[in-house]
Amino acid sequence: MFWHFSLFLFPYFVKLGFSWRHQDLFKSKVTEFQLNNSPFLFDGFNSYWMMHVATDPTQRDKVSNVLCEASAAGLTVCRTWAFSDGGDQALQISPGVYDEQVFQALDFVVAEARKYRVRLILSLANNYNDFGGRPQYVQWAKSAGVPVKNDDDFYTNPIIKSYYKNHVKRVLTRINTITRTAYKDDPTIMAWELINEPRCQVDYSGKTINGWVQEIASYVKSIHNKHLLEVGMEGFYGDSVPDRKQYNPGYQVGTDFISNNLIREIDFATIHAYPDNWLSGQNDSAQMAFMQNWMTSHWRDSATVLKKPVVLSEFGKSKKDPGYNIFSRNSYMNAVYSSIYNLAQNGGTFAGGLVWQLVDEGMNSYCDGYEIVLSQDPSTSSIITQQSYKMIALEHSLSSMLRLRRD
Repeated sequence: MFWHFSLFLFPYFVKLGFSWRHQDLFKSKVTEFQLNNSPFLFDGFNSYWMMHVATDPTQRDKVSNVLCEASAAGLTVCRTWAFSDGGDQALQISPGVYDEQVFQALDFVVAEARKYRVRLILSLANNYNDFGGRPQYVQWAKSAGVPVKNDDDFYTNPIIKSYYKNHVKRVLTRINTITRTAYKDDPTIMAWELINEPRCQVDYSGKTINGWVQEIASYVKSIHNKHLLEVGMEGFYGDSVPDRKQYNPGYQVGTDFISNNLIREIDFATIHAYPDNWLSGQNDSAQMAFMQNWMTSHWRDSATVLKKPVVLSEFGKSKKDPGYNIFSRNSYMNAVYSSIYNLAQNGGTFAGGLVWQLVDEGMNSYCDGYEIVLSQDPSTSSIITQQSYKMIALEHSLSSMLRLRRD
């Protein structure tokens, strides 16, 4: 009921229908997502845990339940992990060695998303040691006798990069055992994400990560250039435009929002925002003021410098914050959603947001304070649903204006 187009009428997102491109709208050139030559806006969510939970067939209903409830609330994009490196229930047991049962769990996630008409952003690695991540890749190399200094060698060591590239190729060329469709040919997948929240302690300028992104993004596109591609960045500014550092929350993490996203193969930019964590000593008003500046500055740079869409791909408010109550969370989410909508009105460059995170009932081990159970949080669920309707209505409005210009 929330879809004004058929998910499977278009063959691919990039080059054959869904892409970012410049359009002369509202008397200025802006950049937006397009689907079948019409603007595409969305409201979405994170559920990183889906593959991990789906490895147990008796728990797969939790994946189905969240996708079903999300779809009913008008949420049309989900970001989730397509990695689990080493450790418990690993997808990649060791470099190039995969657990078929876990891969079939990811197959199930993709197939269920297709069933409920939810598009996926699949992240291919983690910066942190949760589910293995960058530290596991470095440890594999160290165990193989490769001379490594620290986890930041992930970005520069050719052996480690070959491990990662192999994983990229295995996921992109995977044939889904349920749908019989290769991941790289599946329109259910909206985009690939190179790595969740890349950070580099040995080089705060952003140049080390910039070199890695350039090499890996080119590699991804050499295998497959029909889906969208993004880095997975939090949005911290680096050395390329020093005056933008004023918008950082008082520190840098080794990325450069401008230069990293200017790379030609990167199709859209992302930002994350956790002012309750980044500015934990400040009150709600100060945190919200930071949030407004954070979103506006990245929207402006995406529209005028990058000329690519931007997505707020992680945000939320933790129940573990001092003084937390449901009113404060709902107030915060309303304010963020209003900002997304208002910025999206300016041509669609700010294309949508992905709340962190949706879980199903009885998933206490995955609760991190930010969790939302749509069936148990009616007031928050109502706010999310209202945002979905607003973004869909805005998409219709922008599409109508575009048709009028064409006529």
